[in-house]
Amino acid sequence: MKCSICSKKIEQTFLNKVVGAIIKIKGKNQYICPGCQKKLKTKEEIIKNIK
Repeated sequence: MKCSICSKKIEQTFLNKVVGAIIKIKGKNQYICPGCQKKLKTKEEIIKNIK
């Protein structure tokens, strides 16, 4: 999986869980890496920057 903001590959745990956040927008999952989570603090900022 890739980050919806910076397109970096997101790591997964051994149980295939995402290391980061998942935001559901319009019925579609958007994956956010931990680096982008640190830069963009609020959900509104994250939604504004999704490609």
